[in-house]
Amino acid sequence: MHNASRNPSDLRIATYNVEWFSALFGRDDELLLDDHRSARHKISRREQAEALATVIKRIDADVIMIIEAPNTDANHSTTRALQNFAAHFGLRQDTAVTGFESHTDQEIAALYDPVVVALAHDPKGAVSDGKRVAHAPRFDGVFKLDVDVDGQPDQHRFSKPPLELALRHRATQKTLRLIGVHAKSKAAHGIKDEAEAIKVSIDNRRKQLAQCIWIRERVEDHLQAQEPVIVLGDFNDGPGLDAYEKLFGKSGVEVVLGDAAQPEMQLADPHAQIWLDPRQGWALSSARFYHAGLRWFVNTLLDYVMLSPDLVSSARPEWHILHPFDDPACFNDKRLQHALLTASDHFPVTVDLHF
Repeated sequence: MHNASRNPSDLRIATYNVEWFSALFGRDDELLLDDHRSARHKISRREQAEALATVIKRIDADVIMIIEAPNTDANHSTTRALQNFAAHFGLRQDTAVTGFESHTDQEIAALYDPVVVALAHDPKGAVSDGKRVAHAPRFDGVFKLDVDVDGQPDQHRFSKPPLELALRHRATQKTLRLIGVHAKSKAAHGIKDEAEAIKVSIDNRRKQLAQCIWIRERVEDHLQAQEPVIVLGDFNDGPGLDAYEKLFGKSGVEVVLGDAAQPEMQLADPHAQIWLDPRQGWALSSARFYHAGLRWFVNTLLDYVMLSPDLVSSARPEWHILHPFDDPACFNDKRLQHALLTASDHFPVTVDLHF
């Protein structure tokens, strides 16, 4: 149920990367609630599914951008799987929308409450095959860009095309754009040779940066058209996150946020701003991974909700990371803390808008 204490003119939007969501569904997208191991370490499918439902109910968001949503292919449907999940657990966010199909098992989708918002896939940009340079082509196409400045533009594609949504808030009739993102990972997985690992890491960063430049071009189109826009999701990136960033000048997150010298064109995310301040002796995090080499859990900030300047000035936004240890409300609620740790290796990030 919707939180009765919230004003009907308020809108809560979240991004949530759900690790191995696909593994909770069978061939026809039926929810697998059993004691077999999920794809998460030492966690059953029942435990993960129930934990996810607990977290989603506690988030109480009107729209949840699901990163790594269940797969779509010949035998599976992302929207059917998510709606089956919502129906089983009685979620008010019972309607799902997806966009261009991913080339991996991880889709981007939105789960939302149709009583509160109307939401539709609404891609922008011209179709491009990459034969010529094109400004902000459609996200299922090809983007031609010279990232490494060798005079030879490369062709770039999204393995997980961003999800572009048109949103209308029913209570206020406010409209805005959502762009759900799962940017290229820069990690060199499964490579033993150090020289090859360096090469792959730099190549992955080049691809990740190109994707972020592509997204930034789309954002600038919306800003110039004076359309409120929110970019949210998993960027697999943050300022200073790896040693190769200096080769390219900026992180992908900084590229999408825009130039501070042009505040009217800069997106806002206070969590990213903390990363950008080199004097900070601490950092926020939205994900927690086990590092086998260190035999230690490491925390990092990968998930962002970036708002256009008009939303910052008009909607009094409030951001929140539901971290099981760093957020006192989550830490003191042991059921929620356990659910956050069981459901995924990422934690939800929300923003409240007050229209």
